Amino acid sequence: MAITFESTSRTLAAGEGKIHYHEAGAGAPLLLLHGSGPGVNGWLNFGGNLPTFAARFRCLVPDLPGYGRSDPVTGLPIPAAVAAVLRFCDLLTLPRVHIIGNSYGAIIGARFAAQCPDRVDRLIAIGGIGFNIFSTFPGEGLSRLVDFIEDPTRANIAAWLRSMVFDPGLVTDGLIDERFAAAMEPVTMATSRRIYTREALGGIAAMRRGPNATEDFAYLPKILAPTLLAVGRDDRVNPLDCALLPMRLIPRCELHVFPNCGHWAMIERREEFQSVALEFLSRA
Repeated sequence: MAITFESTSRTLAAGEGKIHYHEAGAGAPLLLLHGSGPGVNGWLNFGGNLPTFAARFRCLVPDLPGYGRSDPVTGLPIPAAVAAVLRFCDLLTLPRVHIIGNSYGAIIGARFAAQCPDRVDRLIAIGGIGFNIFSTFPGEGLSRLVDFIEDPTRANIAAWLRSMVFDPGLVTDGLIDERFAAAMEPVTMATSRRIYTREALGGIAAMRRGPNATEDFAYLPKILAPTLLAVGRDDRVNPLDCALLPMRLIPRCELHVFPNCGHWAMIERREEFQSVALEFLSRA
């Protein structure tokens, strides 16, 4: 069966609201968690990787709460999304999973691995977890994202998309139009506005300068699963220096840096990322 959006589309009633997801392949379960931002969903982040990963794993790609076709839920976005992932795994009777997460999805996957260490076999975090050491916060990508949320125009979403990648040629008119249309859907916009505001980013920056700065990364040593940080050398959202603390604090952690690559390694360096990820996930 061809792997398409419709052929892999599933919906699960999950208590607080339905979770839409994609499923393909057979084998050990592999959970792929998408990033945040205007118009994103699981398919847009990982649809291009599914044919390769589904040849080896049972791939499950949920739309996180408030994204794609999944219902929003109450509560703070990150804890609510972690709880939704746990419900998702319980409802599908998945005692243990591998996780690949991009950006926001990497944060959710890492938090889940720290809270439920017995449920995660291996974790791959793409440009998500970390703490700015040498670079400024927020970076260009987050600033462009807030520009769009505050003034949702096609020009602003195009500027944000270009900050996601090393090669601006990847940001075609078709991609801009697709993401702009999806981003303007009311539930999607409301979800983005809960996270990406000047006030929220200012609060994070102030916390990172204050006496409670360690709260932002204190959970990292609780991640017991072997962990791979997959980072674009030219990431303008979470720059390369953000990987240094998690690389040091996660007990079984390694780092792979992709040259000529921005925030979306699984898209911009697809073949290389898939090769590295498959080797890591398939080790004895």
